[in-house]
Amino acid sequence: MPKISFFYGIVIYMYFNDHHPAHFHAIYGEYSAKIGINDYALLDGYLPPKAFSLVVEWAALHKSELLSNWDNMLKKEPFNAIAPLE
Repeated sequence: MPKISFFYGIVIYMYFNDHHPAHFHAIYGEYSAKIGINDYALLDGYLPPKAFSLVVEWAALHKSELLSNWDNMLKKEPFNAIAPLE
């Protein structure tokens, strides 16, 4: 499970051999969530509202990079790190 970004205590991962829809995983303390890349929908889990809004803000800024990583995952190619939210 490659870590692709980290900011404000939130860790962003993508998992090899994951399934559609395109998504990533965010972990914040004891909370974890699966979030869609195309619409930033909460697909599973829970994040506190402030953490969720930071993750959505970050995802919107890096949507093309997230989609590129998703394509890499499907092709079994390495993931690329993505800059944190500043």
